[in-house]
Amino acid sequence: MVYLKERSRPQLMRRLLNLLDPHYFIAVLIIVIPLYPKFPLFQISGTFVSVRAEDFVLLVSLIVFSVSFLRKAGYLISNRVVFSMGLFLSVAALSVLSAVFVTQTVVPHIGLLHWLRRVEYFFPFVLALSIKHTKSHLKLYLACLVVVVNYAFVYGLAQKYFSLPIVTTQNQEYSKGVALRYTPGGHINSTFAGHYDLASFLILVLPLFYTSFFVFRDRLSKLLLSVSVVTSLWLLVNSVSRISIVSYLVAVTLSLALIKKYKAILVAALISLLFIAFSSNLLSRYSRIIEVTIDKISTNFVAVAASEESVPVSEDRSTSIRLNVEWPRALRALTKNPLLGTGFSSITLATDNDYLRLLGETGAVGFISFIAVLLWLAVTVSMKLPVNKTLNFANMWVVGFAGSFTGILLNAMFIDIFESSKFATMFWLFAGIVVSICTSVNANEEAK
Repeated sequence: MVYLKERSRPQLMRRLLNLLDPHYFIAVLIIVIPLYPKFPLFQISGTFVSVRAEDFVLLVSLIVFSVSFLRKAGYLISNRVVFSMGLFLSVAALSVLSAVFVTQTVVPHIGLLHWLRRVEYFFPFVLALSIKHTKSHLKLYLACLVVVVNYAFVYGLAQKYFSLPIVTTQNQEYSKGVALRYTPGGHINSTFAGHYDLASFLILVLPLFYTSFFVFRDRLSKLLLSVSVVTSLWLLVNSVSRISIVSYLVAVTLSLALIKKYKAILVAALISLLFIAFSSNLLSRYSRIIEVTIDKISTNFVAVAASEESVPVSEDRSTSIRLNVEWPRALRALTKNPLLGTGFSSITLATDNDYLRLLGETGAVGFISFIAVLLWLAVTVSMKLPVNKTLNFANMWVVGFAGSFTGILLNAMFIDIFESSKFATMFWLFAGIVVSICTSVNANEEAK
């Protein structure tokens, strides 16, 4: 008995160490971040920002792997994306200081919390970059994503037809954890903080589902991926985000084109259009844009013919808010401090254009430094393209991300998507996995 007990101790230690495997932590993040509703644990005084369970999950991950990060500090800092992230965070810190002491447009503790939130968003990238991802790991992550989208589908379905509570952070009152109910003609957001967050997340994962379909050979895996595509499309269409639909089509088309699956592009487009055709809410929103555009053109002709006579013009509400309120507000903030902007949180809750928001809050210097992060990320991924003729899991993650990255950049022109905690965390986690694949010498061999 004593011998058995002594022998079991090393086995127990090995099991505990296995639980601390960073790959498992990544799997946990993939499941917890998208699926745990944004119930606040406690509110931050003076702001609508709250501390939530996902923040503690990331904090625990940071503490557990802090020693590992220190050991790999040289490797991590030498990565151009990580270096650019550090540069952006440094500029952002200067922007906060400038906003507090120069322009006086930000409350000190709120500016600091927003800066720390950006650090939190980047952490999953560093975690994923610091380790290698083999075929078994990539399959584990993909399986987690299949679970996530199908759970989100069931939750969204229950929201729409069985009045399951909705938790959103789209305004200060709702962000306190108020449970809402779906109203006919509204947007589905499932477990996310808003419908734009959900739609952007689906742009991130759908290209990977499409490309991974061509790697699996067993029917069960192909069936599960097909079901996940269908449930994701239902969620995407019911989020009723017009720009996200366009971004999704761009993302999937590019990903499939990179692996030369041109027939699959046609199939994906037909399936997508079928879902769109059955969404009266989405069709009415697209029709509204067309009607407003035609009305403006015809009105301009009438105005010219009537010697500039004032003629009432119909407006699309979302477009009007962006053009007349949110975008000009960001540009005004830029003029107050062209170099460093007016600080995080200074131009209210939304700008609906992440690039203009960057300019307004962090100025030209902050904007350029963040664009450098995106640029080095794009360069790193593009160096892996075109992929080899052999289709493997590593290649599918790279081409899937290449497509989704393009779609996300398009989405950011109309949504503050890099500010959304659920999406931003997942995006940088995906980016870290892909950059690790791209910079690993033996990535192709490991992922076969």
